[in-house]
Amino acid sequence: MTNSDAGRDITLRIAQEPAADELLARSPLAALVGMLLDQQVPMEWAFAGPYALAQRMGKDGLDAHEIAAYDPEAFTELFTAKPALHRYPGSMAKRVQQLCQFLVAQYDGEAAAVWRDAASGAELRRRLNALPGFGTQKAQIFLALLGKQFEVRPPGWREAAGPYGEEGSHRSVADITGPESLAEVRAYKQEAKQAAKAAKAAAKSR
Repeated sequence: MTNSDAGRDITLRIAQEPAADELLARSPLAALVGMLLDQQVPMEWAFAGPYALAQRMGKDGLDAHEIAAYDPEAFTELFTAKPALHRYPGSMAKRVQQLCQFLVAQYDGEAAAVWRDAASGAELRRRLNALPGFGTQKAQIFLALLGKQFEVRPPGWREAAGPYGEEGSHRSVADITGPESLAEVRAYKQEAKQAAKAAKAAAKSR
């Protein structure tokens, strides 16, 4: 697979829902939105969000131009209607719209253009990092997801993805290929969180 046709003949098991995973596999924008939503909610909930959003919009996919031009209040209602699409539906609706507005302005609304002609992993990380709502960690995780599961692999992509690019790791959504690996990634995240808490407590007691 080349950078230009990421999503073709790809099978994902991130959302743990066939219809939601199918959309993630064929829609670069859905994958980006799922990554954006992957914050303070379970990973499978975040990545099922793009499919739920498309359903609420009465579509079989997501279009950056349509979302960018959507009435902000009405778009927020799509997120806040029960069951809410995120733990923080209002703020995430705004972020998704900002992401799509950026894609329209910079990439003519084509999400795959973010990575299509990236000459190196470092360049791709810079492009992802420039997206609204994508900090360094989120950019590295999505870069790892592109490399590991979408076969988007510019030179140096593993290095640019940092620890998330390591082969055989179970650190992030990039490593989820089914229920077993989901459990492994969740366990890793819990351990990392506990270690961070312990380190913070130790620092306070000094």
